[in-house]
Amino acid sequence: MGRMDMTETDDGPSTAEAVDNLINMAAHRKRLREAIRREDFIAYLPMHNYVFLPTREPWPGSSVNAVLPAVQISKDKSIAASTWIDRNQAVEQMTWAPGEDELIHDRLISGGGWIERPGATCLNLYRPPALVPGNSAEAEPWLDHVHKVFGEDDGRHIVMWLAQRVQQPQVKINHALVLGGPQGIGKDTLLEPVKRAIGPWNFSEVSPQHVLGRFNGFVKSVIVRVSEVRDLGEVNRFAFYDHLKAYTAAPPDVLRVDEKYLREHNVLNCCGVVITTNYKSDGIYLPPDDRRHYVAWSNLTRSDFVDDYWTALWDFYERGGDRHVAAYLGELDISKFDPKAPPPKTAAFWDIVYANRAPEDAELADVLDRMGNPSATTLLRIADMAAGEVQLWINDRKNRRAIPHRLERCGYVPVRNADAADGLWKIHGKRQVIYAKAELLPCDQYAAAARLVADE
Repeated sequence: MGRMDMTETDDGPSTAEAVDNLINMAAHRKRLREAIRREDFIAYLPMHNYVFLPTREPWPGSSVNAVLPAVQISKDKSIAASTWIDRNQAVEQMTWAPGEDELIHDRLISGGGWIERPGATCLNLYRPPALVPGNSAEAEPWLDHVHKVFGEDDGRHIVMWLAQRVQQPQVKINHALVLGGPQGIGKDTLLEPVKRAIGPWNFSEVSPQHVLGRFNGFVKSVIVRVSEVRDLGEVNRFAFYDHLKAYTAAPPDVLRVDEKYLREHNVLNCCGVVITTNYKSDGIYLPPDDRRHYVAWSNLTRSDFVDDYWTALWDFYERGGDRHVAAYLGELDISKFDPKAPPPKTAAFWDIVYANRAPEDAELADVLDRMGNPSATTLLRIADMAAGEVQLWINDRKNRRAIPHRLERCGYVPVRNADAADGLWKIHGKRQVIYAKAELLPCDQYAAAARLVADE
């Protein structure tokens, strides 16, 4: 028999290459078996899938069985690896809870918090940071950057806020940071070592549209950065502010998480929100009585930084500066920083408040003054008393959804009719919304609305 032809043919690789491929595949499977073990998986019973613990990602049973060999349970019987995991490494629930063990035994999380359940196990999807802290005394380049961009007072509050996130990720901080200023001044660069200090997997980046969407897996984060908040439209800015309330402060103490490919589950509400924006006048909406946002603003521009500034700062991060920042934030004394207290209202906060006050606010207030600021009223009554452009604005149907927000800023809120399925009041045969003074007790608001209907 002649020598085997080891050359490649037109039909495919040569025999030698095919043998090499088989050897490589076998070696890959061997490495895979060594890298992935049964102990790396937890069976999540409500969905009957499997969580790969190193990454907390869900796997189907077929994938688990593809990389793990069958388990010999007796001399002549074996079962699939997924079946063995079902019987020996299963949990009834999962959550995301900084400060708790990876497997939380004898407790389950319900709508309002933890409940005792002997024998039950809840999988904790939180993973602690892996960055090893360095020398806190060497964090000066980062601190200099913070204070250069935002000044001493705002810089001090920003650093304390971030230190609280590093030291107490399980404690909800009841206000968001708003970091504003022109593009290219290092707002995101400021947060980079903090992201590494808390663990990049505990830092989420979302857009305002994502916040308003259905899926909210981003709440499983120590810090959520909402980037480049700009005008979303007259109504959407209000909707964004209202929607963000649940994420910027507690209560609620527990949030319901909806993620693709996962069953909805409860997690502790302990995320901290950072909002970045380049705009004051058409950025976020803030009412005067807001207690959920600390606004820090920088008037620097790109020209305020020398050419090698950014290179030097990033070199500092990559040469271990991120570890020094982690050490500084981890050791900083935050005993006088109350994460539950309302934040100070800065000059930049009031700039945003006043920028969001449209002329219609003052004009509506003037109309209500002429009406004697009644305890309760309707939009039709306000329109009848108004004149000129403000009357046209009220009667324009495209403004109807914005009007309740305008009235709220004038001190009036809607009162629901408890006897009507739609919550509306019928006056002269027309269903209407009745607005009452916000300063009244709910019972007095309802009584004022009832009197208004009776007097018609």
